[in-house]
Amino acid sequence: MTIIDLKPEQQKLVEQVAIILRDAFVHIPETWDTLDEARAEVMESFQPDRISRVALDENGDAVGWIGGIPQYDGNVYELHPLAVKPSHQRRGIGRMLVADLEDRVRTRGALTVVLGTDDEFDGTNLYGQDLYPDIAAWITNIKNLHNHPYEFYQKCGYVIYGIVPDANGIGRPDIMMAKRM
Repeated sequence: MTIIDLKPEQQKLVEQVAIILRDAFVHIPETWDTLDEARAEVMESFQPDRISRVALDENGDAVGWIGGIPQYDGNVYELHPLAVKPSHQRRGIGRMLVADLEDRVRTRGALTVVLGTDDEFDGTNLYGQDLYPDIAAWITNIKNLHNHPYEFYQKCGYVIYGIVPDANGIGRPDIMMAKRM
């Protein structure tokens, strides 16, 4: 497995990454429903100061992609997005991409990485609930019901620092996570 910078002139890889992004999130409504939407997301990752990294298999084909967006004058980076080809999930590629991104942001002087992991598919006990008025209790008592990725990020060292109730519509929260670099 090799991880390299993804560049706009690498059209074959850009197209493969767009397909991975669309396919990896097909179970979540209103994400990257079309290949054009996925391509647009990939192209946004080439903006100045952003990080765009792609994992390649032994044939040089894309099997995963991760992006990083600087915030707070570079003290913080948002991990966005992370996508692994569905046929290659649960093989450690996501973990390698996260570790690679963390190495990159450390060299840029970042202190923290943040991410949001939406629950739009009944992945946790938060889905469909009115999280007010005691958001902190919901954070403390979160349960993974249907393979929600927040536990993957916890295994990578991230902690939940908040929830944005109704971020994606009534009862569809965003789970906010962070890790000190």
